[in-house]
Amino acid sequence: MPDPSPTPLRVAVLADSDTRWKWGALTARRLAPEAAVHGFLLHGRATPTARQLQETGATAEELEEIDAAAFLAELGKRAHSGTRGEGREPFDLLVLSCVGGTVQAMLHGLARAWRTADRRPVVVTGYVGVVYEKLADGLLLRHGADIVLANSPHDAERFRAVYDGVGADSSAVTECVLPFLGGRSYDAGAVERGERPFRVVFAVQPSVPDSRVDRAYLLRRAMEHARHHPDREVVLKLRSKPGEHTTHVEELPYQRLAERARDEQPPNFQLAYGNMGEVLDGTDLLVTVSSTAALESLQRGIPTAVLTDLGVREPLGNHYFIGSGCLASWDELDDGHLPRPDAAWLADQGLDLGGQAGRGTGGAVDGEDVGEQGFAAARGRLAGLLESARKAGLPPLTPFYTVRTAPGYLPRILARHGLDPKGEPVAPAAQPTGPTAGLRRASRRVLRSTARGAYRAGVQRVAPLIRRWGQL
Repeated sequence: MPDPSPTPLRVAVLADSDTRWKWGALTARRLAPEAAVHGFLLHGRATPTARQLQETGATAEELEEIDAAAFLAELGKRAHSGTRGEGREPFDLLVLSCVGGTVQAMLHGLARAWRTADRRPVVVTGYVGVVYEKLADGLLLRHGADIVLANSPHDAERFRAVYDGVGADSSAVTECVLPFLGGRSYDAGAVERGERPFRVVFAVQPSVPDSRVDRAYLLRRAMEHARHHPDREVVLKLRSKPGEHTTHVEELPYQRLAERARDEQPPNFQLAYGNMGEVLDGTDLLVTVSSTAALESLQRGIPTAVLTDLGVREPLGNHYFIGSGCLASWDELDDGHLPRPDAAWLADQGLDLGGQAGRGTGGAVDGEDVGEQGFAAARGRLAGLLESARKAGLPPLTPFYTVRTAPGYLPRILARHGLDPKGEPVAPAAQPTGPTAGLRRASRRVLRSTARGAYRAGVQRVAPLIRRWGQL
């Protein structure tokens, strides 16, 4: 008699912004294609709106907003709920798709919540894109997860070097690819066949560059490119609407700059939102300062330009693309230059799966093949850990940072998420009772809402003004 079909894995994803939700949910699908995904959106400054979630294209069977204490309580209860079917079903896999400090806090909080559990889920974390800053800081904050995903051979080598260099276990580092790579290969002949005009997409970023002068300059150059090439469509691809937040704070939205330059916009220039994968389907030249969209574009074989107009500098992140063959200026693009990527650099980024990517004329690998090949090692490691969990259980989570190794750093990180130095949630203050308690609670809700609005106004309007005054 054949064995019954294995029960699909139950997967949880914790994310704290739209881009991290996209990475986390798609990573879960790559690791466990048949799994049921339960999404948790961590309440905070960058909690995505419904529109932002829809734009990511990443879905879940269940999705809820939650705070850190409630998340830890939920995962603790599930780990202690026994076998499937008894109350809340335990998760088999947990993907932590958050900023480094949040990952570290959750690792300590979960270690505490699971200390008496017979079985805990496999914990996975990683980065949502190009790692061009805070390499050591971000990696050590992620240490302690069972699997730390590296999006390329280049990243895997760097990650292991950091862990080995501080005497931390590097065995969790596992090579993969970005989960959203794939999609339709570039068809250069579409323009020649008259199926569409040549489309240039400038993928902007919320925080790079960060000055009004530089952002206004890039907007002006994109509009000038449209005027230089009236036969082309030039699209300014936006990430979020004013008032929405993403992984990074956008203090000077391009929409507002474009509104002020409304009379200067040529008819073949437009602003657009939307899923990046769908936008790339009709793109003939992707232009950016340092967005991860460049890697998506390169994997498809689309000509890709990383701008040098503001210099090649670490604060911009475009230094990551040194050696790629993609560095170019708007002047060069105005003259018709189409960068051709360096094959060796692509290979180091894991973008030559099948030995085809980077040919620039439709030679990119099929999207499904990218996921199958790029996540093979990660799925293999996950299978081994799940088998270990089934037989004997997984060992306790052991992050590198402890109150002994980082007594002046770790407690502050934990405190930001309402945890004490042991990873235990700090007990909330006693709630008042009596006839005025409801009124007080309502007042606090109003105050919290007002405070959030004031915070956003301060971040988006007051802070830039203060910085500009300081430069006078």
